[in-house]
Amino acid sequence: MKNKSGRRRRNLNATQKATRNEAAASNANEDRLSKLPNDLLLNILERVDTLDAIRTCILSRQMLKLPTMLSRLYLTFSLKGVLRTNHAVAYVTDNILSTRSPEVTISELKIRFLLLPNDSLIIGRSVARAMATQKVAAAEFEIVTKKRYSLCSSADLLQFGKQFNDLFGACPHAFAGLTSLWLQNMRFGELDIPNILSTCKLLEYLRLSHCDSGVHAVLQVEHDQLVELEVDQGKFERVELICLPKLQRMTYDNWFSSQDPLYFGFVPQLSKLSLIKTRIRSDKTLELSQLLANVPSIDYLRLDFRSEKIWILPECPKLLKPVLNKLQHVNLDHLPEGCDLAWTMFILEAAPSLKELCITVWDHWCIMITNKELRKKYCFCEKADVKWKPYAPDFKHKNLAKLTIYGFQPDDNFMRYIRCVAEHAVNITEISLYDRKVCGRCGDLDPEIKDSVCPSRYPPTAEERKQITEELGLSFVDVVHFRS
Repeated sequence: MKNKSGRRRRNLNATQKATRNEAAASNANEDRLSKLPNDLLLNILERVDTLDAIRTCILSRQMLKLPTMLSRLYLTFSLKGVLRTNHAVAYVTDNILSTRSPEVTISELKIRFLLLPNDSLIIGRSVARAMATQKVAAAEFEIVTKKRYSLCSSADLLQFGKQFNDLFGACPHAFAGLTSLWLQNMRFGELDIPNILSTCKLLEYLRLSHCDSGVHAVLQVEHDQLVELEVDQGKFERVELICLPKLQRMTYDNWFSSQDPLYFGFVPQLSKLSLIKTRIRSDKTLELSQLLANVPSIDYLRLDFRSEKIWILPECPKLLKPVLNKLQHVNLDHLPEGCDLAWTMFILEAAPSLKELCITVWDHWCIMITNKELRKKYCFCEKADVKWKPYAPDFKHKNLAKLTIYGFQPDDNFMRYIRCVAEHAVNITEISLYDRKVCGRCGDLDPEIKDSVCPSRYPPTAEERKQITEELGLSFVDVVHFRS
């Protein structure tokens, strides 16, 4: 018994000593942190979420005043305890903006919040007051609804649209000062989005995710300052870019239309265009010569096929050269595995200024609809090769310097394609070959799907890579690079 009691006392003493040491170390760390100069502390705090920065400042009396001195504020709710942290975002926004000195410029104000009437109103009014009394260089709202789109009915979308309009009407000055706005899961009236754009005069970035004005509505966009526009999954019949003198970047993800999804009016600075689409049978095959007839300034083009059927028509270079003449960078993403790659050569024929071509070949099962009944219900196309025949078999491309392939496999399809590109691109200096891209979510796939996935044959050893390079030809020795 005595030995046991002695051991207990020694263990207790050791535990108490360890606790004291930890407390002393914590105090020492706190002292060292609080003794740093304010400008250095602010630099550190502005790199994290503002709620986390405030929690840090509470630990030290000397740091309590720092939140009101931050020039960059980023406030967002947590996915855990959404309602509680959304209330906190509203409270902290109001508290910080109402107590800070007007002399300290807010260089960045980013607020991501749930569209809940009381919280939203607090945020909107506090931001409006700040814009009226303080210097705010850049302000961003990301407004999220309490339901994900997949769970939303038409009535939900209309309700969320109304809630936004109520907030917008109550706090117009907050929106008038925004430089960036991202709206999700809302259905508007025909004039609502034009009204938003006319009020948000400083807006440089607008993203609409699962937003529309009713199925098959036409969205007309006019704005003097907008630099970037993204439309995700909207059920618009068409998006018409009427007059956007400063627009440089446009992204359209998965349109729902049997005609050209975009109309380009006055967009003299548009240089980057991204189109993402999962094709169904009723979709029109896009002809770039028609789609881009008014925008010959495109220098970057990204086409993402979502591992499904190709929805671009390879066209005659005589038709395409006028619109692709300035094109310098092309990304072709999620080309379906097994697809003959030769059709992509039509871009080389029609884009004499092209410097870099990047293709990704990948059956990305996470984003694909694999259920046969669902594919039939939603009219998904079956994969098929796109036919291409060179209009000028001996054409030479003098500017292409780099070809990048993700998902390379040492089969005839890839080997033949690389030889074909190198034959026509006479000044190519780098061909970079990567294995398939990796997605963490693909590990959770149904076992039946996993079993049907062909294992990668990307060459793992230097000897195998050397052999592939030799098979391509002697001229490839210094050009081909196998990348990790």
